[in-house]
Formats: sequence, C-alpha cells, structure tokens
Amino acid sequence: MSNKSKGSNAERELYQIFIENSFRAVRVAGSGVMENADCDLIAGKVGYKYAIEAKSTKKSSKYITKEQIESFIIFCEIFELKPVIAVRFNRIGWFFLNPGDLEDSGKNLVVSQDIARTKGKRFSQFFEECINGNDADANKIKKQDDFSADIELLKEMEDDDE
Repeated sequence: MSNKSKGSNAERELYQIFIENSFRAVRVAGSGVMENADCDLIAGKVGYKYAIEAKSTKKSSKYITKEQIESFIIFCEIFELKPVIAVRFNRIGWFFLNPGDLEDSGKNLVVSQDIARTKGKRFSQFFEECINGNDADANKIKKQDDFSADIELLKEMEDDDE
C-alpha cells in the first residue's frame, strides 16, 4: 500500500470519528498534493471550527516540515479555524495536539510518541468542550432555534398575504 493511500485511509478513519461524535466534517480535496490545500479535514459544531492536519506513521516519530505547518497556520488564520495536528501511531491510536506542541528538530517539527503522550490528548479529551457542550453552546443553539422560528413566521406571513 502506498504512503498516499495510507494517508487517505487515516483521513477517512479520522473523518468517521468526527461524524460519529456529531461533528460536521469534510475532507479537503487535494490535501497533501495540491497547492493551497493546506489541511486534510475541516470539522466543527456550532461555535467550534477546526482545521485538521492528519498524519499517520508506523514509526515512533513523525516529522513535518516547518513550511507545511506555517502554511497550515496561515490557512487557519484566514478562515478563522483552530489548527489541530492529529497523529495516528500504529497500534497506539490517535493523538491530538496544538501546533505549538510540536518539537523543533532543526529542519523539521516532530511529534514523537513521548510528545504525543505528554502533550497530546485523545479525541474525547481534546474536543471535550464541544462534545459535552457548555452554556455558550446552548445559547447559540437557542439563537439558531429562534432564527428558525423567525423563518417559519415569515413563511406564515407570506402565506397570509396570498
């Protein structure tokens, strides 16, 4: 199996994890191949927006070029997305980190299994706030429901005018 298809399989697996946890998510076409495709997934819930750079390895460390992370962070700033590095180590699973948690190895940034275990979090820990919700989420959802009610009222008013 090629590295590209291993990466695509990891992205699909990660996409499914987001969907199973009631996120809206999309895989970014051309990620890792095309210019301007600076992340692998975009995922979110009301009030939470994430860009995910997914990496998978059978080794004990994963190296990422500084240039790739810089482009990723700029992309996130442009679209107001929170940047997340997701690393899957074979037989260990997924860890989620902020880009600042990666170690500088000189030419590259690196996430080792040790870094992942100490600075990274599992899915439910990293995304705990938006999985479990909070009062701000409830207010945003309420506002959305109010908006839906307003649309229904407008439709009723249009029907009355006919």
